[in-house]
Amino acid sequence: MAEIVVKYDDKVIEKVVIDKRRVSIGRTAENDIVLENRGVSRKHAMIEFNESGAVIIDNESLNGTFLNDRRVTEEIIRDNDQITIGKYHLLFHNQVEESHEENSDYDGTMILNTKKQKQRLRRDNQDKELVRRTGSSVLVGEANSAFKEYALEREVTTVGKAKFVHIKVKGFLVSGIQAKIVREGAVFSIINIGRKGKTLVNGEPVQSSLLRNGDLVSVGKSTFRFVEASR
Repeated sequence: MAEIVVKYDDKVIEKVVIDKRRVSIGRTAENDIVLENRGVSRKHAMIEFNESGAVIIDNESLNGTFLNDRRVTEEIIRDNDQITIGKYHLLFHNQVEESHEENSDYDGTMILNTKKQKQRLRRDNQDKELVRRTGSSVLVGEANSAFKEYALEREVTTVGKAKFVHIKVKGFLVSGIQAKIVREGAVFSIINIGRKGKTLVNGEPVQSSLLRNGDLVSVGKSTFRFVEASR
């Protein structure tokens, strides 16, 4: 069975174990997951399960449905992906043990005009244009980076302080080859192969971690943001 952890203001407000093939998400009571906020449409989105896995589908909502901070209409969901709807974050766990039109057209949905929503939409548009231009997933330099953007076109991209690595980073006691980014199809993972604790994803040290859109990758003192191409 799958599970949805619903969070609001970083607080868990509900855990929903999924035992059906289609789950509706929206503001009104007839939905399986009810998100009581005017930024959420009455029938905002749904999650469908099939032989290939789970798919999030936006129901042409006013404020959009975001998967790992990218606006989507229909997209496959992976384990630990984050769905953002209005001010809610829904964390998807694949396996758990069983235990701009008129508002009236959107059934009273209020257009979100918050700073975070504007930033999310602006970054989403920029990232989509970046992926379109490069034709691949990309690392965007955030801090102590020698580049603004780096297209991840290789099967294996090395990261460290050696002269021959693909991505050079800064930092004390960073290994010559500190990490490698491995591509398998459209999926990217980062693997720490140098000193322990020098490779972080979203501030947490990792030995191996799947990369998702918007992840912050730090190697030594250099930080990059992972922008994922369409799945």
